[in-house]
Amino acid sequence: MTAPSFISDLPSVRMKPKTDVRAVRHGFPWVYANQLVLDRRTKKLPAGSIVVLEDEARTPLALAAFNPASRIAIRVLDRDLNGTIDRDWFVARVRKALALRERLYDAPFYRLIHAEGDGLPGFVVDRFGGTLVVQPNAAWADALLDPLTEALAEVTGAANILKNAEGRARGLEGLDNESGVLRGVAPDAPVPVPMNGATYMADLTGGQKTGLFFDQRDNQRFAAQFARDADVLDVFCHVGGFGLAALAAGARSALCVDGSAPALELATAGAQAAGFTAFDTRRGDAFDTLAALQGEGAQFDLVICDPPAFAPNKQALDAGLRAYERVARIAAPLVREGGTMVLCSCSHAADLTRFHQACTRGIGRAGRQGALIHTGFAGPDHPQHPMLAETGYLKALVFAL
Repeated sequence: MTAPSFISDLPSVRMKPKTDVRAVRHGFPWVYANQLVLDRRTKKLPAGSIVVLEDEARTPLALAAFNPASRIAIRVLDRDLNGTIDRDWFVARVRKALALRERLYDAPFYRLIHAEGDGLPGFVVDRFGGTLVVQPNAAWADALLDPLTEALAEVTGAANILKNAEGRARGLEGLDNESGVLRGVAPDAPVPVPMNGATYMADLTGGQKTGLFFDQRDNQRFAAQFARDADVLDVFCHVGGFGLAALAAGARSALCVDGSAPALELATAGAQAAGFTAFDTRRGDAFDTLAALQGEGAQFDLVICDPPAFAPNKQALDAGLRAYERVARIAAPLVREGGTMVLCSCSHAADLTRFHQACTRGIGRAGRQGALIHTGFAGPDHPQHPMLAETGYLKALVFAL
């Protein structure tokens, strides 16, 4: 392909000699800093610069975003060298993402942009009706946030667009943690979100991440099939994700456990909004609470454990797998004979095989036997990039004990 003349106006970043470029040619969206020629000129480029990625022979490969301060120094934006990374380009990407969600969901509550999975690497947008919460977790998205915001408003018609700048990813990119309002106003109360027959209360400004975890929607729906006339325990419940879905499906009772008082208050508000009365919460460390429930002789028909990422990176993998095993070992005795247990992981470093092995060890060491009846992942509003394992981070294993 002959490169268009306009790309000569963009700075170039070259891959090192003898670096295998086949992954990029085949669609892999990242190039690491140690694969690039980082000379004095290149290192002076501002974080978030749009560049032309070249192979060692200076043949253009793609239009990309560059951050000299990040281990992921290149994020591929477009392999079409005729592209122009501007407001119209953003509009086209957002329109494509929106079209997928509108085929999937009747109501405007979902993840609208899932970073690399939607061709906007490091950029996440969750939709709550007329309000969008964006997470620009890559330097290029932070630098070009104004045209991105304009594109989102044009395509969705959202009146309010908020920036959430919390999280580990921004720190790895050398970015600040200053959240704020990009357009419109921030809601002055939690936003009710209808999902799986329940109502969830999402705090879009003070809650965890963007306020609600849409990724578990399908897993909550599947688990709720075992909830009719059941006593349910939802551990690491956040705002009541599995517990409220279980009550909507006819659970006899639901006990939600979390260490966050504000999260439990939102869960209680969601239960009240839906008219659920057989609902209770317990605040405390999950491991301590599971042990205490064992000591009380408590038993449940359905137990769900959906912890935070115990293995956020490879360095934490061994400790994380031990923690997942411990969760399974302590939770399994609380499941009645013939009951169901759901164990989840949002750690991309713990792949499905290792997570499964850890859970199986924990169940066995609890003296229980379980049949794996379902493996769940994030919903289709969290599309996976086929070459990037990190976008397939969520796993949910359902065991019949």
